[in-house]
Amino acid sequence: MPSEGKGGWKEGHTGPVIFLNPTTGRIPASVIRKEDAKIPADDAVHFLYRSRDNRKGRHAVVVLPQGAGKQGIRHPAASNTLKESLRGILKMSIRYPVWDVSYNTAVFFTLGSVVWVINAFFVWLPSQYPSTEFPGEVDNGGGISALVGTTLFEIGSVFLMLEAINTNRTDCFGWALDEFVESHGPLLRADPESCRHHHADRHGLYMKEKSSEGSQEKNWKWWPSWSELKSHYLREIGFLASLSQFIGATIFWICGFASIPFVYSNLSEPVENGVYWVPQVVGGVGFIISSWLFMLETQKTWYRPAPKVLGWHVGFWNLVGSFGFTVCGALGFASENKAASYGSGLSTFIGSLAFLIGSLVQWYESLSKYPISLAH
Repeated sequence: MPSEGKGGWKEGHTGPVIFLNPTTGRIPASVIRKEDAKIPADDAVHFLYRSRDNRKGRHAVVVLPQGAGKQGIRHPAASNTLKESLRGILKMSIRYPVWDVSYNTAVFFTLGSVVWVINAFFVWLPSQYPSTEFPGEVDNGGGISALVGTTLFEIGSVFLMLEAINTNRTDCFGWALDEFVESHGPLLRADPESCRHHHADRHGLYMKEKSSEGSQEKNWKWWPSWSELKSHYLREIGFLASLSQFIGATIFWICGFASIPFVYSNLSEPVENGVYWVPQVVGGVGFIISSWLFMLETQKTWYRPAPKVLGWHVGFWNLVGSFGFTVCGALGFASENKAASYGSGLSTFIGSLAFLIGSLVQWYESLSKYPISLAH
């Protein structure tokens, strides 16, 4: 969250939970002309702060077409147009910013989801189409893919936590309004050089801050202090969601090790329930809480969905996937029953597909650093 008293963020702060930190804010832009005079453009361009966007290194801006037209402000096309959407999809194929912690988070969750889709085919497909089963498909294929899938989810959750811990806490608009030529109107453009988010630094996963001498210093945290936890992080919806995801993934990881073929085959029923099915249910509940919080973070109120916000769809599809994984574990306790076993495998299939959709949207989101929308 931007510090209060800087850049005008204090006014207009809103959030869905009154006792937690605000998650959105808006500030009017100013047109910067040649002589550096600032002319208010509050009826034309607004910088939009969202806690999720800030955590992802994104810089959202809202253009009011009528006001922008009156002042002759030129601006890029809205991000939700077909052309810009296709351009964003293309970026997923040709850009690999491995120094960006948000990009790494999305990629590992995507890879994990792909593995879980494969796992679901191993486990569920033989029940649906018995003729497709081959020797070792369920035990070996399902077991090994489960271990790989849980491990990738755990790595993604670690990156998610690092992302939340190292969120930029200073104002970073990311856009500039310039008038380069007198005969042309002001130009709204992305301004990467002024970005203070660590995502743009190609030299490593750390945050840049200016020291009192003006030099750049590294400021990367692996875990916040107890004082910071109480005063800031435990009041951040995004941090609470990331923490719930990390705890859920860590517990879920246990069933990944238990699914190793030579381990699983030697488990008694009580032990199987305790180290295989219980972690799936408990871990799934952690995923549910996390996904709901991520959706809540993007909403203006706790009861009003925000389908126009990209991050809301990430939370929504992950919520569907979380329920799928949780139901899979719950039905697993009765896996001796044919119907329950079938339902457990089908739930994994549905859940993994939903996670894959959510992860792909998150990947797209991580590469869209300068979203622009038009207010109608």
